[in-house]
Amino acid sequence: MKTFKLISLDIIEEKNEDITQRRIKLLDGLIINREDDHGRWIIEAYVDQSYQDFFQTMCNNQEEIMVQVKITKPSNQPATFLVTPIDTNVIGDHINVIFMGSIVNRQQEQIEKTLRQLMDEGYQNEELLAAFKKKAEEASS
Repeated sequence: MKTFKLISLDIIEEKNEDITQRRIKLLDGLIINREDDHGRWIIEAYVDQSYQDFFQTMCNNQEEIMVQVKITKPSNQPATFLVTPIDTNVIGDHINVIFMGSIVNRQQEQIEKTLRQLMDEGYQNEELLAAFKKKAEEASS
């Protein structure tokens, strides 16, 4: 197992077909790569007790949610996880929330989104490949 400092936590929510990020104000936190056969991670967020109802509802409903986290230092790129909140614990005026889930490969997700968009625009076969390469070149420049 490897443990890292959790620097930021955003809950990615979908409301009325809009995707928004809800920044959770962390007091402290950590993230653990369990290095198990299922590629699961544990995220523990120590937050103000004002989040109790929000997270307790998620735990009760066993909602699978998407979160974006930064690990170790604020300048790091965020990582996206698909997680389920598994427990909340009251600690004085604060709570800790424990999530378990897997990292999402954002690059793969973006590739699939771009391919789907090009296919929806009518590209296929060699035209699809050429259009995809052009999009990839535009993105990298």
